[in-house]
Amino acid sequence: MDARYVFRVRFGLDVRADVSISPDQFETRLFRPAAPPGEPGWRFFRDNLWRGRLADEAHFRRLTGDALGVPVVSVIYRAFETDEEYLQALREEIGENLAAFRADTVTEVLSKYLGSSIELR
Repeated sequence: MDARYVFRVRFGLDVRADVSISPDQFETRLFRPAAPPGEPGWRFFRDNLWRGRLADEAHFRRLTGDALGVPVVSVIYRAFETDEEYLQALREEIGENLAAFRADTVTEVLSKYLGSSIELR
């Protein structure tokens, strides 16, 4: 069972005043493992995403900058990559917790938070 969130991150480098760099910004992909359904942190998507986008980009940019140790210019949520086993477990866990998502169905929850970003591997 395996799943991860994928983000596109643009960051800069702080350099000393007596040197310069070109380019001064770089882009990369950041992967964040998804906690197993039911385990602490499994509701990451509910707390951070809305309709397949970051709910609070400025906040997430600060968290990402702290994690990477560089000034982050932008973070864009790209995808939720998962295997069938994880997705099935996630659906079951969401189904048991629909009230926490203020939704009537599992499909509604997945659409509300992840949009169309689920990618099976």
